[in-house]
Amino acid sequence: MPEVAQVMTVETLHDAPADERRFLFVLGSAREGGNSESLARRAANFLPSHVRQEWIRLSDLDIPRFEDVRHSGDGTYTEPAGDAGTLWRQTLAATDLVVVSPLYWYSVSASVKLYLDHWSAWMRVPGTDFEATMGGKRMWAVTAYASDDVTLVDPLLGTLRNSAGRLRMHWGGALLANGSKPGQALDDPATLERAAEFFAAAGARTGTPVRAGS
Repeated sequence: MPEVAQVMTVETLHDAPADERRFLFVLGSAREGGNSESLARRAANFLPSHVRQEWIRLSDLDIPRFEDVRHSGDGTYTEPAGDAGTLWRQTLAATDLVVVSPLYWYSVSASVKLYLDHWSAWMRVPGTDFEATMGGKRMWAVTAYASDDVTLVDPLLGTLRNSAGRLRMHWGGALLANGSKPGQALDDPATLERAAEFFAAAGARTGTPVRAGS
C-alpha cells in the first residue's frame, strides 16, 4: 500500500471517481489487528466494489497534543500540517467516517479522543469551513468490548453520536462485538452475520440525523 509521510500508512482500496462514496476507517486501537479492527475489516469486505475505502491507523501518526487557544488572540488555528494535516484532509474528503475503537475504560481510546479534540481546532482554521463540510456526512462506529454487559459501551457511543450531532452529521449505526483475545470477536456466528449486513445498501442508505445530546 502507498505510504503517506514516514510514520503513517494510508490504505486505499476500490478507487473510484470523486463523486462516489468514500469511507474513511479511523483505527484507534492500541494494538494492531485487534478485535475492533478485525471486525471493521470484516464488515468492509461487504461494501460495494465501487466504494472507495481508506484506512488510517492513528497510532502510526505524529499528532500533536491539542491546545485550546479559543480565548487567546483571535481564537483561530493555523492549518494543520504533517500527519495532522493529512488526517484533516482525509476526514474532509470522506463521505463516511468509520471510527474503529475498542472500549477503553468505558469510552473511546486515547488516540480517538485526541482526534476528536482536534476537531475543535479544525473548526477554527480561517478559510476552511470544517463544520459545514462535515455536515451531512455519515459517522459509523465499530467497537469490541470485553464484558457481559453491553450497556458499558453506552458512553463510547454517546461520545461519537454527540460528536456527529455537533457537526450535523448523520449516524450510520454501531457494530458491536464481545471479544478480548485477538480474533475472539469473530468467533461468534451472530457477530459475523451483523458484520456482513452492517454496511448493507450503503450506496443508498443515508443514516439517521442526530443532534448533540440525542
